[in-house]
Amino acid sequence: MSTVSEMSHDHQRVITRVCIECALLLLQYGAESMLVEQLSTRLGLALGVHRVESSISANAVVLTTINNDYCLTSTRKNLDRGINMHVVTQVQHIVIMTEHHLLDVDDVTKRLANIRPLRYPRWLMVCIVGLSCGCFSRLNGGGWDAFVVTLCASGLAMYVRQLLTARQMNPLINFCITAFVATSASGLLMRLPAFHNTSLVAMPASVLLLVPGFPLINAVADMFKGHVNTGLARWTMASLLTLSICIGIVLAMAVWDFKGWA
Repeated sequence: MSTVSEMSHDHQRVITRVCIECALLLLQYGAESMLVEQLSTRLGLALGVHRVESSISANAVVLTTINNDYCLTSTRKNLDRGINMHVVTQVQHIVIMTEHHLLDVDDVTKRLANIRPLRYPRWLMVCIVGLSCGCFSRLNGGGWDAFVVTLCASGLAMYVRQLLTARQMNPLINFCITAFVATSASGLLMRLPAFHNTSLVAMPASVLLLVPGFPLINAVADMFKGHVNTGLARWTMASLLTLSICIGIVLAMAVWDFKGWA
């Protein structure tokens, strides 16, 4: 084999590695499967290979680059790192810059390695989630007393959720405990004389922060766009999270003998 051919194969190996790292980052941080496939393909074509083929599942990515009838395949295991659209956006920017010939393979490698997920301060997340759930209770017929109850209960629940997430608690257990805390806090607050006549909408509103809307949307999008296996896996996980929420709510109602929830 000639030196030129060996160098070509080495370069293709680097491109393959970059493409699959791109796909893995997107999948880990919540991008839908079609977007993962499209961006990894666009990146490979922009870097000079003739074709890029990929197979995406819930827990792995398999990617092949083809150049002059020479194939290279790589596989990576997927570990869920939570939803973070900042990472997805950064990867998209890198792909677009590569397509405009502003980055070469070495630049892409460095930029992908330097991507860090944007994390908002814990106190800000607690405040914003509390306010959003409180506003939902107001929009659905609750008074200002329901707003205060929902604000306190959902804020406390969000803080507990963040603590459990920081300790790498299993998401199913995390959601169950958080739902228990939210329901308990709202129900116990409504037993106080000041909130005795508070609308019951405060209790369901306090657990809205746990609704797995994004995974369900991705699951439906995957199934509609042909990635049925990945979509079913995401749908199953979202359903299990919903079941965990229900278990936490029922446990709280049983422990504190709450008479109603809605």
